Amino acid sequence: MSNAKNTVLQAAAELFGDKDPSAVDRWVAADYKQHSALAADGPEALRGLVAGLGEDFRYEGARVIADGDLVVLHGTYHGFGPAPLVGFDIFRVDADGRLAEHWDALTPEVRDTVSGRSQTDGPAAVTETDKTDANRALVAEFAEKVLVGADYSVLTDYISTETYDQHNPEAGDGLDGFGAAVAKWGEQGKNLVYKKVHKVIAEGEFVLTQSEGEFGVPVAYYDLFRVVDGKIVEHWDVVAPIPAELPHGNGLF
Repeated sequence: MSNAKNTVLQAAAELFGDKDPSAVDRWVAADYKQHSALAADGPEALRGLVAGLGEDFRYEGARVIADGDLVVLHGTYHGFGPAPLVGFDIFRVDADGRLAEHWDALTPEVRDTVSGRSQTDGPAAVTETDKTDANRALVAEFAEKVLVGADYSVLTDYISTETYDQHNPEAGDGLDGFGAAVAKWGEQGKNLVYKKVHKVIAEGEFVLTQSEGEFGVPVAYYDLFRVVDGKIVEHWDVVAPIPAELPHGNGLF
C-alpha cells in the first residue's frame, strides 16, 4: 500500500470513523485547502465539521485508489443528511504525510436503479498495477475525444461492446443502455456536456476522471472506469450540481 493511501485511510478512519476532531492535529496540514461545497477552507473548518457529526453518522467505503500524492475514496456517507450520500473524495497528501487538499462530489443514494446494480457495488481490489499507465492514457484519450469532443463514432474504440457494467442509477448495462439513457436525458433537457477534464487519477484497472460541464445546469462530473484488456468494462459516477456560492474562494476544481 502506498504511503499516501495509508495516510488517507488512517486519517479518514480517525476523522470519520472515530469522529475524533483531534485527528485534525495529527493528519491535516496547516494550509489545508478545501474545494468541497460543504466546508470552509482550512483545518479548523474540518475540525468543526467532524465535531458536528451525529451519532448516526458513518462512512461505508467501497474502493480506494492512489496515484502519486492523490488518493480517491469511493463510498457512501450515512447520517450526513436525510438520505445516504454516495460520494467521491480526492485528497492530496503533502511531503510531510498530511492531508493538504480535498475535492469531493456527493449525490443521493438511489435504491431502485435501471441496471439493478448499486452506485458502489462491483469489483474493488486493484490487481493490475503494471497496467496503470496504459489504462490512464486510454481513459484520458477517451475523455478528450468522446466526453469533451463528443465524438461518439469512436466510442467502441474505448468501451467494450461485450461487457459494460453500469452503476449510474439511470442507465442500463451495455452501450445500448447508455445510449437509451442519453436519449432520455436529452428529452429532459439534460444533455451530457463535458467542457474540461481537470484530473485523471489511475491505479491498476481503475481510472477516475474529474470533469467540469453541464447536465441541464453546471455540474461536476466524477467518472470512475474499470479497464480490462484495453477496454472500459465498468462505470461508476457522481454528477453534482455546482452551487452558485461556495464557503471558500478555491472553486470546486
